[in-house]
Amino acid sequence: MIETEGPLLTTPAKAELYRNALGMLNRSGVPYTVGGSFAFQYYSGISLATKDVDIFARPRDVARVLDTLTRAGFKTEIAFTHWLAKAYHGDEFIDIIHNSGNGVAEVDDEWFAHAVDVEVLGVPVRLAPAEEMIWSKAMIMERERFDGADVAHLLRHCSGLLDWSRLVRRFGVNWRVLLSHLVLFGFIYPGERALVPSAIVRELVNRLLAELDEPTRDSKVCQGTLLSRAQYLVDIDEWGYEDARVTPRGTMTDAQVAEWTAAIDKSREFP
Repeated sequence: MIETEGPLLTTPAKAELYRNALGMLNRSGVPYTVGGSFAFQYYSGISLATKDVDIFARPRDVARVLDTLTRAGFKTEIAFTHWLAKAYHGDEFIDIIHNSGNGVAEVDDEWFAHAVDVEVLGVPVRLAPAEEMIWSKAMIMERERFDGADVAHLLRHCSGLLDWSRLVRRFGVNWRVLLSHLVLFGFIYPGERALVPSAIVRELVNRLLAELDEPTRDSKVCQGTLLSRAQYLVDIDEWGYEDARVTPRGTMTDAQVAEWTAAIDKSREFP
């Protein structure tokens, strides 16, 4: 068991609140992993202050997590049906995440099979795997939030520990997004390009080259909405492109997209 203090919590009372919540989740037996700032600091080596704790759970386990936190004195709610619930205790809160905001990175068994055992705030927990952190962060390219720097720092700090084949598989049909981050990594750290295995870059570049000779497909779909919920709405609303988030192409319903879109001007707090 590796011990880590994790990010700086602003007050001892806040640390104690989250320590108690994590301990109660452990006693309940509900499976979860810790992500967010705690996992990012562990994998990147970058110290951060944080205001909350991010809990990742399979969709089927979200209700059990919320029930446990309710018994721990939190008020809970489903913030967005397709990916996020929240638990409040006064001004403090816990995010319970079962997918990404674009519906791409659902929490499944692999989040647990490859999790890392550590202690956070003196409580044994499992951290979300680095591969899953990169996978979900790579798709966040909002005007007000771009997680590309987080991806670069994760690649730099733990490249030798990554299961690169699994990471490529995680991106699936969105492999171009991974390739774009690997290209940027070589730009950001020109002296450390070798941290990214050349075989992985060659594999993805060869996919790109192979597509040059293929006929154009999906000419009226916009996948930009997988990267930003706001900046590509003109493509969908005015230019007639299909939204890649919506079933059957994606995993979200029209109602979920509308709910997520309506929240754009209400708050910028959601990852």
